Amino acid sequence: MQEPHTILLVEDDTAVGTSLKEALEAEGYGVTWTKLGREGVRLALEQPPHLIILDVRLPDGSGFDFCRQLRQHKLRQPILMLTAQQEEMDKVLGLEMGADDYVTKPFGLRELLSRLRALLRRAYGELAATADSNQLFVADLVIDLDRSLVQRGNTPLELTPTEFRLFVYMARHAGQALTRAQILQGAWGYDTAVEDERTVNVHIRRLREKVELNASQPTLILTVPGVGYRLAA
Repeated sequence: MQEPHTILLVEDDTAVGTSLKEALEAEGYGVTWTKLGREGVRLALEQPPHLIILDVRLPDGSGFDFCRQLRQHKLRQPILMLTAQQEEMDKVLGLEMGADDYVTKPFGLRELLSRLRALLRRAYGELAATADSNQLFVADLVIDLDRSLVQRGNTPLELTPTEFRLFVYMARHAGQALTRAQILQGAWGYDTAVEDERTVNVHIRRLREKVELNASQPTLILTVPGVGYRLAA
């Protein structure tokens, strides 16, 4: 019998935290809940969960900083951030710090569960790395689909699950000009929305910083004006 996915919830609002924990457990997830960001980092390092739900505003610091700390500790699990309503900078900053997706408060449980399931599918389930071949080659990079790993020579690149999925999707469509909507549907697994297309730009920027030899002059991930992006064939 497959063990349930485990979720670390970092949320200081008692009402929100209680409701979320009960709802997630009712869906079959194992949930650990803490109200403090530092405690969340400690728990994530000691017993890594499958996914982390992280609020932006916490009593002991910024969720952005805790998100960055988690990535600095090489934790690659998906991070879903809870951001304030209509604060676009929250979303962009969260993605810049290494978050994979976000939900704005107030949010519906159905939306959160949909985003959460999509993240888990991409990282561990039916949307995890699968292909006829277990390797893809992009310039001097090797994408190992079995290990969800990208290497340059013998050096592994530290990609988050979302960055890995994005790179794999573009590698499978090398040479093709892809719209942001196509990238969202192919790499994220859900239909596009205007605000969601901004997440593509952020993730592309972060991906370039990791796979390009010179991110300021990219030669792999190219911008196609008026369309979106193209991975050089």
